[in-house]
Amino acid sequence: MNNENSFLEHNLSRINQALIESLPEENFSEITKAIHYSVMNGGKRLRPQLMLLMADALKVDVSNKTIDLMAAAGELIHCYSLIHDDLPAMDDDDFRRGQLSCHKKFDEATAILAGDAIQPLSLEILTSIKDNNLSDSTKSDIINVFAKACGPKGMVEGQNLDIKSESKNLNEDELDRIHFLKTGKLIEACILSVCL
Repeated sequence: MNNENSFLEHNLSRINQALIESLPEENFSEITKAIHYSVMNGGKRLRPQLMLLMADALKVDVSNKTIDLMAAAGELIHCYSLIHDDLPAMDDDDFRRGQLSCHKKFDEATAILAGDAIQPLSLEILTSIKDNNLSDSTKSDIINVFAKACGPKGMVEGQNLDIKSESKNLNEDELDRIHFLKTGKLIEACILSVCL
């Protein structure tokens, strides 16, 4: 168990380092401050952890830097969704990971724009990966998997169904569909991207 914990701790360090290196300069603007605040506020980093574990299990033939950047991209998509999820028009949450939600720390417009900036940043990271063992075709497939996961047949629709289901009694299939689209599609994309 101790070795497993140290492996996950080591991965967490790799993930956080890749995130820091991928983010714009914190003091560039109010938006970049909100981005750093929202991305670097802790969390389990479940999606990128799964990516690093999958890469290790499959012994993928790309550099650790490539996997770290892919993991950062997956986590950024998750972070953008959390910022938007907390907004008053969505789930209206005042706190995230034990601290004020982005829109409470800054304001709603800043939170929306920070989320809007993070999503394409994740795709920019993926397009910028330089690895001789990662073809442009495969990179394109990976980007496509992530884009589908957060698009109208993925996280966005899951969030829409979640909002529309408030105050309704859902059956198990309806609840499963919301969870799969809102949460599962991105987890699936993280795993599939490493498999690709």
